[in-house]
Formats: sequence, structure tokens, C-alpha cells
Amino acid sequence: MIPIHDDNPTRTVPVVTYALIAANVVVFLWQQAAGDTVIVQYALFPFRITGADPEIASRYVRQLAAAAQQYGFQPAWATIFTAMFLHGSWMHLIGNMVFLAIFGNNIEDVLGKFRYLLFYLFCGAVAAGAHLLTAWNSATPTLGASGAIAGVLGAYYVLYPRARVTCLIFFILITVIDLPAGMVLGFWFVLQFIEGVLGWGALHHGAASGGVAYAAHVGGFIAGYLLMKFFNPLPPARPRYYPQPDQLDWR
Repeated sequence: MIPIHDDNPTRTVPVVTYALIAANVVVFLWQQAAGDTVIVQYALFPFRITGADPEIASRYVRQLAAAAQQYGFQPAWATIFTAMFLHGSWMHLIGNMVFLAIFGNNIEDVLGKFRYLLFYLFCGAVAAGAHLLTAWNSATPTLGASGAIAGVLGAYYVLYPRARVTCLIFFILITVIDLPAGMVLGFWFVLQFIEGVLGWGALHHGAASGGVAYAAHVGGFIAGYLLMKFFNPLPPARPRYYPQPDQLDWR
């Protein structure tokens, strides 16, 4: 199920969303030119942050981890943020940017540009923290904007659960259908929760192994959901009764 667009267009130009997309594309082009050097220096290697002994991994991953230990960006915790702008493949990049373009503009419109940027980075950091909890001794480099974008999805779920999202459905035949955003995002979150928290995907993390950091998606989504609840509380409840005509002030 792939979202194509939603029917709740933003009211202002989403400058920050466009800038984030541009930054991710530019960094990915740099990755293609520089090769593994960028991953070694700026990807998130969980064992570097937690100080744990790295887990047993493939020879290629061990080589990356050893190089990161020696040449990686310092302080190691800063790679929580630098890794948000790296991607493992063109499909990884395109998939993330499609979701960011569709859902990010509305959240930027509600929060404002500066708060939206802080929101995005904070959700990405929480997502990285969730991944560290489940892969604390991993030597596999973790990279991608998925955790931060999951926060955007969580915020969208709070604000626009009934907005219609046009999706491509792959089931026997390929078809296009309009579905409520709450259904689409809720289904996505349940899949991430099953894979990441219940353990079905616990051993498949990090882009170098071709895996997905499901716990990061769950953590980012929850962070975005709770933050938007805080920033955009529910409207006051309607009164249980209406005043009678003789109770109104007609002055």
C-alpha cells in the first residue's frame, strides 16, 4: 500500500519540508560519489554510542564498524542526527521522500517552520533511541530519515485521521483507492509494531544488511503522536445544554 497524495493541502509554502527533501537528495548524491567513507563517518553505529562490545557480524560489517570506531564522527552521539540524512539506496531515499512530501507539509503548516524543524529532529532522535534499546550492541550502520518521518506520520494521525489518502493497492491486481489517513497510518504502525516490538524483525536492522529498523519507526511514530497531542490539544468540550432565550444578554 503506497500513498500517492492526500486531500488536505497545506495553506502555505512548506519551505522546511522542501529544504529537508533537498538536503536528503544532495547528501545521497554525495554518498554515491564518496562511497562507504560517508557511511563510516556519519552513519549511526549503535555500539559506538552505547559503548558495548559489537555483536558478531559479516566481514563487510566488521570492516565498516572497525573503520567507524577509528574515523567516525565525534562525539558518537551526534551521528544520531547525521544519520538522518543518509540513505542506503535510491528506493530507500525515494520512499522516504514521498512520505515526507505527502504528510510533512501539513504538519509544517500547523507547527510553523521553526517548531516543525525541531519536531522533525526530535522525533528522529527518539526513533534512534528506540533503535538503540533493541540493537544496543549492533555493529551494523543505521541510516535514513524513516524515524523522523514516522514522527510526522504520528502527528498527521492526530490531526487528520479522516483526510482521504489516495493509495496504490497491490493485491492480485494493482488498483487505486481512497482511504482514510487514520486507517492507512494505523495499519502502517501496527505492521511496524509487530515487526519491531514483538520481535519478528528484531534481528534485521541496519541498511548494510538490507534490513529495517522497525523499533525506530515505532519510537518515531509514538513521539510524533504524543508531541502533537501536546502542541494541539483537543478543543474544549461542547456545553451539555444551551441557554434559554430569557438567559441571553441581548444588549
